[in-house]
Amino acid sequence: MKKQDFLSRTWVVAVLAFICCLLWGSAITTIKTGYRLMEVDASDTASQIVFAGLRFTLAGILVVLFAWIREKRVILPGKNMIRLAFTLCLAQTVGQYFFFYVGVAHASGVKSSIITGLGNFIAILMSCLIFRREKMTGRKMLGCVLGFAGVVVINLMGNQLDKGFHLMGEGCLLLAQIAYGMSTVLINQFSRKESPVLLSGYQFFIGGIILTLTGTSMGGRLHHFSIAAAGILLYLAMVSAVAYTLWSVLLAHNPVSKVAVYGFINPLCSVVLSALVLGEVAQAFNIGSLIALAFVCVGIYVVNRGTR
Repeated sequence: MKKQDFLSRTWVVAVLAFICCLLWGSAITTIKTGYRLMEVDASDTASQIVFAGLRFTLAGILVVLFAWIREKRVILPGKNMIRLAFTLCLAQTVGQYFFFYVGVAHASGVKSSIITGLGNFIAILMSCLIFRREKMTGRKMLGCVLGFAGVVVINLMGNQLDKGFHLMGEGCLLLAQIAYGMSTVLINQFSRKESPVLLSGYQFFIGGIILTLTGTSMGGRLHHFSIAAAGILLYLAMVSAVAYTLWSVLLAHNPVSKVAVYGFINPLCSVVLSALVLGEVAQAFNIGSLIALAFVCVGIYVVNRGTR
């Protein structure tokens, strides 16, 4: 069986996507833990960006080293690889995570998890309507509508969560998901031209450097850097290195909608981990959150049901 055929099999996509989302599901909880260990205040945007930059710079180094070891040779990026990696990092590492880190600091873990699930629908909409990479169907549209409904519900049920819609919290998280949708489509395109593993590594490294320099120029510092904090940073780098590399490989061999629909596992894992680790049990299991999660899950099921 050819590698491309193997990576297009539904059960393979499901297993690898589940691993990715399980890792991503732990990111919000880990980031918040990192903020606490390094005493990064919710209002200290610059230090949050430095934190993100160091994470992705390290992730890029890990991915590139893995590729070099696997190929048993040093593979330096050519002009085309640098061009594609730089373009991709502006949407994914820089665009997505600049807003993501700020948003997570100003929103609860549960609410962050549910809004993050919206990125899957945005990716499908962009792939179908803007980039014309695949055809928009009634099932895909219905799934997107249900996903948006989930986000609306979680904001309207504000009595038991943090009330309303806040630009620095939910607003930044939504902007992060728009950037995520854009990056998902770009990965699908660019990974057909270059190695998805190396592309992932170099875009992480370039984007991480940009974020670190941006945060530092804004006055950001990580003053309380302990062994525990270093462990958090290394874990987050591993999450990015493993999850995004696997996701890029899947997108290189499958339509965007076939991969993106499995993203529902991400908010589910995030909600459970937020409840267990951050002590947000009341938010995780109240009626508003459960209704929103139901909308998100049913929406992705509807899209997935039409995927062969």
